Amino acid sequence: MLRNRIEVVQARLTKMRSYTTGLTLSLFLLFLCFQFPATLGDVGTAKSYDPPYLLSCLFYCTNEATKCNGYDQDQFPEGGYFAAASDGLWDNGAACGRKYRMRCISGPRRACNGGSIVVQVVDFCRDSPCSATLMLSNKAFDAVSRIPTAKINVEYIQI
Repeated sequence: MLRNRIEVVQARLTKMRSYTTGLTLSLFLLFLCFQFPATLGDVGTAKSYDPPYLLSCLFYCTNEATKCNGYDQDQFPEGGYFAAASDGLWDNGAACGRKYRMRCISGPRRACNGGSIVVQVVDFCRDSPCSATLMLSNKAFDAVSRIPTAKINVEYIQI
């Protein structure tokens, strides 16, 4: 009888040990998730570019039309969050109309505002070579950065 009781107690202890081991492992993995957040997209840079984003053709057209939809004012998304893509994203014009969810991950003097925005590609970067992965409209850049002239590091993913 005593032997049966000892076996029952040992079985319960073994079960408790496996439970606490599993719980400890689960807590450790949860801790790691918060220490190293998953990166869901690509990492690049962003800068702001100033208007005019589109010049009108009064007497003659200049080369300031966007590379995506020319002089069409309707190409700009409501809200003013748009971007010009660099060579790496341009894909021979296939980037036109693509939307990217992006957030600032670092920059000089704690430039990041926090949060994320969605931008739509409406143009090819006008600078050669482009000084950033994405050149953001002033409104889009102000939504992610406190410093309007900064070059920031961003995480972005096509949606």
